[in-house]
Amino acid sequence: MTRRRVATRSPLPLRDGLGPDRVLVPPGHPPGTVRAFLLAAWPDDDWDARFAAREVVDRDGAPLDPAHPCRAGLAIHFYRDPAPEIPVPFDLDVLHHADGLLVVDKPHFLATIPRGRHIRESVVVRLRRALDLPDLVPAHRLDRMTAGVLVCTTDPALRRPYQQLFEQRQVTKEYEAVAPNLRDTPFPRTVRSRIDKIHGEPTAREVPGEPNAHTDVDVVEVLGDHARYRLLPTTGRTHQLRLHMWSLGAPILGDDFYPVLRNRAQGDFTDPLRLLARRVRFTDPISGETREFTSRRTLSTDSGAPDSVAE
Repeated sequence: MTRRRVATRSPLPLRDGLGPDRVLVPPGHPPGTVRAFLLAAWPDDDWDARFAAREVVDRDGAPLDPAHPCRAGLAIHFYRDPAPEIPVPFDLDVLHHADGLLVVDKPHFLATIPRGRHIRESVVVRLRRALDLPDLVPAHRLDRMTAGVLVCTTDPALRRPYQQLFEQRQVTKEYEAVAPNLRDTPFPRTVRSRIDKIHGEPTAREVPGEPNAHTDVDVVEVLGDHARYRLLPTTGRTHQLRLHMWSLGAPILGDDFYPVLRNRAQGDFTDPLRLLARRVRFTDPISGETREFTSRRTLSTDSGAPDSVAE
């Protein structure tokens, strides 16, 4: 059985910012009914109420009867409530909202898209609910622990043009990090390495071989034993900025992955990763004008400091 939360156009509309789930009946599934199939998979759910509300449908949006034959290949769409989540106690700051483009200043600890344990506590679901934007999707990703500028579209016709900007590396990205002060290391400098990420493993690693990750690094402010660094990546490998700062001998403050994997307790919103997507700049694929968006967030050396937005 294959189950996923529907990301493309679905026969059921969004509800409370969330799309429905879809399950495909697998090949070789024994004969039975749709009700029996769903009840076996999720015995604690009230399927009779959902059937009565006509909220269990096929790929064309036709309501399914509980006694409908459960044949291999049948796509069943339905709503399910995600597990309870601890609210992320930081707000999204809207930087721009016009002409199908929405740019926000994402806080630390908030996922970009609904996935795994982070469904309602994601940028996509929060904004769909708060701004009534059912077609909102991100044009790129920021990982959950990174804060800063995130570009989204609200018009389905604009998704591909803006997503392609990021996919084709036509966006200048500037990041900021707080890490130990490397007093004896000359800056600016460029870090080049080959980064390998094995699917299913939490961390990536630098390995011998032709470099596939490039980052320009400079110091912009000395903060005693720490410094504020400007990071300009020209590639986008997984954990590239974290690994490159670690390889210089300056792991980013608050990093749960490097140099030591740290298991953070659920609901622990202290000691954030001091990594910020400070600025993005690109030529707008629709208007042709130069667009530049800058985060208003600040990074602190204090491990207990909350995520904050400059006034």
